[in-house]
Amino acid sequence: QVQLVESGGGSVQAGGSLRLSCAASGGTFSRNAMGWFRQAPGKEREVVSTISFGGHTRDYAASVKGRFTISRDNAKSTVYLQMNSLKPEDTAVYYCAARLWGGATMGLNDYDYWGQGTQVTVSS
Repeated sequence: QVQLVESGGGSVQAGGSLRLSCAASGGTFSRNAMGWFRQAPGKEREVVSTISFGGHTRDYAASVKGRFTISRDNAKSTVYLQMNSLKPEDTAVYYCAARLWGGATMGLNDYDYWGQGTQVTVSS
């Protein structure tokens, strides 16, 4: 059983930055593709960014490309999301997720374990 715990959320003004962390335990982190997803009030959960188990392949949603950076530290079993130039439309609960088998994909249903989420609020 894989446990994922997100941290680093908070409230910032537009243009600010936040760094989210997701600590994994209970599995073999270095073999898992990881992803960050978000869900805004009244909207469906959507993909933000994904990273392969080795960190060599990274994908981003068009809405965050150039502003967000995903990375991972397999020695610490942690995946990060650096968010710069934040906009009010980035306001959401952010979740990390782990995929046990296969490469990183942008599909929510491909991920097997999910964290509880961390709130990010961006004010204008």
